[in-house]
Amino acid sequence: MNKLLIAFVFSLFALVSGESAYAQAASDAASATASAPMAASAPAAAGSAASGADASASAASSAASAPVPNKGDVAWMIVATALVIMMSVPALALFYGGLVRSKNMLSVLMQVFVTFSMIVVLWCLYGYSLAFTEGNAFFGGFDRLFMKDMFMAKDGTFAMAATFSKGVYIPELLYMAFQATFAAITCCLIVGAFAERMKFGAVLAFMVLWFTFSYAPIAHMVWFWMGPDAYSSKAVADAVGAKAGFIFQMGALDFAGGTVVHINAAVAGLVGAYMVGKRIGYGRESFTPHSLTLTMVGAALLWVGWFGFNAGSALEAGNTAVLAFINTFSATSAAVLAWCIGEALLKGKASMLGAASGAVAGLVAITPACGNVGLLGAIVIGFVAGFACLWGVSGLKKMLGADDSLDVFGVHGVGGIVGALLTGVFNTQALGGPGQVTDWVTATVGSVGIIDQVWIQSKAIGVTILWSGVVSLIAYKLVDMTIGLRVSEEDEREGLDITSHGETAYHN
Repeated sequence: MNKLLIAFVFSLFALVSGESAYAQAASDAASATASAPMAASAPAAAGSAASGADASASAASSAASAPVPNKGDVAWMIVATALVIMMSVPALALFYGGLVRSKNMLSVLMQVFVTFSMIVVLWCLYGYSLAFTEGNAFFGGFDRLFMKDMFMAKDGTFAMAATFSKGVYIPELLYMAFQATFAAITCCLIVGAFAERMKFGAVLAFMVLWFTFSYAPIAHMVWFWMGPDAYSSKAVADAVGAKAGFIFQMGALDFAGGTVVHINAAVAGLVGAYMVGKRIGYGRESFTPHSLTLTMVGAALLWVGWFGFNAGSALEAGNTAVLAFINTFSATSAAVLAWCIGEALLKGKASMLGAASGAVAGLVAITPACGNVGLLGAIVIGFVAGFACLWGVSGLKKMLGADDSLDVFGVHGVGGIVGALLTGVFNTQALGGPGQVTDWVTATVGSVGIIDQVWIQSKAIGVTILWSGVVSLIAYKLVDMTIGLRVSEEDEREGLDITSHGETAYHN
């Protein structure tokens, strides 16, 4: 019976992929094995999953003269960047803030707000260069240190960043700003794991170390490549490919940050939960959210902002952006339903907290897949993520024994892993996926075998977990030896709003 059911499901997907209205869009939006590029005159850096759609559409028209960006692409990327800023402040800040006790509301808002601001500055100074310039397979170089040569004030010219289509560019400063929001929100995600008990100065010190030695290298490993125009002939293709990031060279698919953002941050959060220790009274006292209203508002804003996060990673206002947009829409909806169904079965009723958590689970899981899978694949990923992350914050959390305050690992870690693995399943054109660019010289689109691609995805996940785990452990230890990680018991009981910031969120 099970075999017949599996055969029926596969047949259905095959039928849909051959007959559906999005078959043309899928071929247009075929995703490559990496992401976004850097400078037109320099090596391009990767930053989402390249689309065969927009790549093959302009394969024959490489720019012979200085590239001129399309105003529509520029306008879309400015909007997408602003949407991702909204994902952190206010969206993530309100989502996290509503989940903690009222005496720690402002402390969470401050940690998110200031961490975001600090990482943006570090990104402009050196982070972007470490992530998106040519270096080795693990680290970038210093070609863009302090934003060097990105804007020539004397003649008003801008350096250009490649997209995923040959001869198509956007201003590199805009690409840098878009990627800055990714780096900043990734660090902010970690805050939820040790909320309500870590020193403010220790949070910032850890973020500097982790951003420098975990986020930037992982971003380089997953997303850096030389850009489509570098693949000018088969004679140079191997040499060009060898300059890409370590995980990119594996052939791993990560459209908008399943490994770079979610798994990376989740591992750092889990390590932090162990290193900082459990909150006073954990397991004995009630740690209920103080405002599910704010949490719901934050989750809703996250959903809206995530369209910039995912669809913006196409880097162009084209078919791939549309595919990423609708996949983000549908997968998230599916995950909300799945979480509510799971809660109803386990507890007899669905909760607002569960619905909001389900939305985030779906958003996380579809992130690596949004431009890499078809429509039904996205819905399946959303449903699976909803159930998997519900288990992650209940069963898995008990097994791990860590006080991950706001379930960073249970949602972002589990959801990121589910999404990354299922990307390898549903990318294939046989299941309605767009496939991927298999030859950048000719922009040929094809499919890798499901088992082969899932194995590649698994290796990328393993590298990310190991790298982030080791860096996080060292970074927490260094901060603990110098500043100290945890506030005093007295301060923790009184609440970090007053003891760390001298303010209160609410006045009775």
